[in-house]
Amino acid sequence: MTFDHIPEEPGRKRKTKTVADKHTKVNFPPFQHWKYDDKDNLVCVGKSHWKGGVHNGHFSKDHGRISEELGRMFLKLADRYGTRSNWRGYTYNDEMRAQAVLQLSQIGLQFDESKSENPFAYYTAAVTNSFTRVLNIEKKNQNIRDDILQENNLNPSFTRQNEHVFKEDKEKLAEFYKSIRRPKADY
Repeated sequence: MTFDHIPEEPGRKRKTKTVADKHTKVNFPPFQHWKYDDKDNLVCVGKSHWKGGVHNGHFSKDHGRISEELGRMFLKLADRYGTRSNWRGYTYNDEMRAQAVLQLSQIGLQFDESKSENPFAYYTAAVTNSFTRVLNIEKKNQNIRDDILQENNLNPSFTRQNEHVFKEDKEKLAEFYKSIRRPKADY
């Protein structure tokens, strides 16, 4: 990974922390491909964010896009992740999948090979975070909706109506497990 061929953009960030902060913002980490010629000299044969020849081309900020095959893989990853048992039953599963695909399309080309050799883990983490984000937003919306319904003397959601029952059951189970555990000295 190198920023040698990426033009500098002074003033882009007030406080620069990395080399990338000094250069034009690009949609994925820049790189160059090198090879040895007949005389064992290193020769640049390709550059990212570059249009035209290596020596007579020019920088292109928007160059590089997700291929159709990678896009299909992103769709498949989000769809398969949505069918897992811990996500399958939610009514807003489609929204979770759509959010995951959107997130993948935004960060898909930003995988940095110098930091990790496993792009699948990078993409799966992005999908997991997207699904969790939608779930947390929906829970927050449900709590607001239930509060409004209760203020107007209407029945809230089933979860809110039985909140005390779930809490009591959880406490009973905790007491039960405490009572059957043996002290460490008995081992």
